[in-house]
Amino acid sequence: MDETRRIAVEEVDAVDAPRKARVDDVVDAPAAEPRRRDYLDGFLAQKPEPQSAGEPGGAIYDGVIQALKEIYDPEIPVNIYDLGLIYGVDVTEGGHVAVTMTLTTPHCPVAESMPGEVELRVGAVPGVGTAEVNLIWDPPWDPQKMSDEAKLELGML
Repeated sequence: MDETRRIAVEEVDAVDAPRKARVDDVVDAPAAEPRRRDYLDGFLAQKPEPQSAGEPGGAIYDGVIQALKEIYDPEIPVNIYDLGLIYGVDVTEGGHVAVTMTLTTPHCPVAESMPGEVELRVGAVPGVGTAEVNLIWDPPWDPQKMSDEAKLELGML
């Protein structure tokens, strides 16, 4: 029971690197279409699809948003877009723009003049034929509708 096991040790100077696997070595691969070298080949060369002027990113839509960002609430030093008072901007092919908005409260001192100012400013955007403002109260405005920039400006972040 006193058997001694010996492990044979062999010292070598170098070992050949194992052969790397190649896609060409696969025998069972279906021979459908040849594999493209890079699936993103030509991706950056593609031109973006043109956007309608009334869609986000379009000239009229972006112009309307910019015009809305130039209108400030007289009581709060933040524009009405970042304040979250604008609920929607719809632009039709004919250049008709409908802005859906609210105010901070129905008793807001500018409740009578603000929708008119929005209509005038939006109507002055190049490409806008007619502008319409729909003032709604449901859902009611709350501070959570403000952008992060507005919250930062007001010290709420």
